[in-house]
Amino acid sequence: MQKLILLIVYSFFVKWFLKIFVGVKFKNAKFLVDEKQFIIVANHNSHLDTMSLMASLPRSIIHKVKPVAAGDHFGKTKFKEKLSSYFINALLIKRGRDKENPENDPIHKMIKALDDGFSLILFPEGSRGVPEEEQPLKKGIGLVLSQRPKVKFVPAYMKGMGKAMPKGDNLIVPHNCTLVYGEPTKIVNTDVDQIVNQIEDYFDKLKISGEI
Repeated sequence: MQKLILLIVYSFFVKWFLKIFVGVKFKNAKFLVDEKQFIIVANHNSHLDTMSLMASLPRSIIHKVKPVAAGDHFGKTKFKEKLSSYFINALLIKRGRDKENPENDPIHKMIKALDDGFSLILFPEGSRGVPEEEQPLKKGIGLVLSQRPKVKFVPAYMKGMGKAMPKGDNLIVPHNCTLVYGEPTKIVNTDVDQIVNQIEDYFDKLKISGEI
């Protein structure tokens, strides 16, 4: 039932709302169907980011992809937690490490989700920043990929989302927005810092590709 709900909500209502009323331009993401598993790594400026990425996914895999989200925001109450888990398919995590309690540790939870067969959407910057300004990438994505090096990362870069719905503003306004994907890529080694640098390099390539 959840698969059908996710498909209807994102592949139809959200996608066409973003296209027609906001002005989001989606690049084709059908290539993701050919990937057994992946982690989409994207820049982060707005709550529209998750909606746009979910709406861009091929219908056949949308239920297999979990956006990673802060539990203290999207799971603030039990009701909000259930809504986030069911209608966003979110994987709710703590903002900080909890090595003494692996079940609550965000890295452990992301790896477990991968081992359970899910793909992930992850924003390595952490929280939303100032519109069109990038923040340094946190090492969480490097830690996850270093432990599951066979899982490919898929760089995604978005422009304009922070103008359409800035941080701290619940009003969505029309704005030219673009979402582009890079190629699914394996890490070159398991050094955490080098993984983060590799992802940053791909973000830079997407920005100067001419598609943004």
